[in-house]
Amino acid sequence: MFKIMNLTQLTVFREVMETGSISQTAKKLNRTQPAISLALKNLEKTLGLTLFERKGRRLVPVPEAHYLLAETTGILDRLATISSTMEGLIKGHAGSLNIATMPGPSAFLFPRFISQSVGENPDIRITLSTRSSPQIMELAGTQNIDFGFADFEHSAGKEPQYSAELIRADCFCAIDCEHPLASRKFLTLSDLDGTPMGGLHPSHPFQRKVRQEFEDVAAEYNQTVTCQYFLPLIPFVSSGQCCSIVDPLTVATEKELNLSNGKLVFLPFEKPLRYEYALLEPDHRPPSQLAIQIKAGWKAEVLKKLEAVQANPQATSVDDARREQN
Repeated sequence: MFKIMNLTQLTVFREVMETGSISQTAKKLNRTQPAISLALKNLEKTLGLTLFERKGRRLVPVPEAHYLLAETTGILDRLATISSTMEGLIKGHAGSLNIATMPGPSAFLFPRFISQSVGENPDIRITLSTRSSPQIMELAGTQNIDFGFADFEHSAGKEPQYSAELIRADCFCAIDCEHPLASRKFLTLSDLDGTPMGGLHPSHPFQRKVRQEFEDVAAEYNQTVTCQYFLPLIPFVSSGQCCSIVDPLTVATEKELNLSNGKLVFLPFEKPLRYEYALLEPDHRPPSQLAIQIKAGWKAEVLKKLEAVQANPQATSVDDARREQN
């Protein structure tokens, strides 16, 4: 029955209802009076109804105009909300984010970064999960997270359904400050031959790497304490029960939290032992602007933290890492 009303006509109509004046509406909308009059006339033509009666210089709405005002206000307010939400989504100021990270960074560094990045924004919903690195790879491969942060392990077999950005950095040996080796500037693996050591579970890729490195220099790796991740090893090291080769983010965390009450030193290795982190992103789940911003921000934060502990960080691609391996 009716032709389609447009948003310009409805906007003009609402302002005229509020002001009762063509001239005031024109001034408020920054348009000419003829343009306002034409938009109102076209709306009335579309509806087949005169919406206003002239009483001197004022426009008096007919009863039907009040119904149209209620509907128009709902439509325009809803569109304003949509516009504001879309602007927030585009700028990364709104939306939902599902992230998974390995236990070490999830204890402090990562939640702090996320909370500072999001602030008190009520338009952002965060789901942060703590998972093992293989579980994070599985979540990324099944497209169930926006991105993940994990230990990196080169995949074998079929191609993974996620992409990875790598961050490499030097590991350190955590030592009780009263240990005979604590005064050294650098360590070699041979210096730790037979020394009680704390480490990760034997199946962890880094733990396998450490054992292999010890074998290559004919040194005994004497693991006396085993934990799922590095931070729980700190009390064992600070009490003098063992030493531990730890990743550089653990060093950054300890320097901020001081879990050992100053009883630890972190020594670099003469021949660097590199740790590999990975930012994992699903291949078939296009990232939101919010996810892009948070992921890029976290990558920058990790590199900054690693620089601060002098871990010589390097961002690289998986392809470059594979070429180095070969």
